[in-house]
Amino acid sequence: MIDLIKQTLLTGVGLAVLTKDKVEELGRGLVDQAKLSENEGRDFLDNLMKQSETARDEFEARVNGLVKKAVEGLNLVHKDELASLQARVAELETELQKHERSAAHDA
Repeated sequence: MIDLIKQTLLTGVGLAVLTKDKVEELGRGLVDQAKLSENEGRDFLDNLMKQSETARDEFEARVNGLVKKAVEGLNLVHKDELASLQARVAELETELQKHERSAAHDA
């Protein structure tokens, strides 16, 4: 029965969205219901916490990947590209001003 409950919890994002406290609370409840020994209960809780963290990391990586893909699909300019273009424009403005001053002196 405990394996069935574990599998159910681990499917989808169940453990990924639970806070550490909630996972511990849930785990303690399951340990009590399954009447596990202290060592079994501790092992179960440790395993549950590790699996929760792994699920959370995988969930975060998937969300980050989806967001990145969505943003790339919008064809937006990246901050680094924008900063580079702004620096180039400032450079060209300075160069243009030099040429304008030079042309004014020649005239």
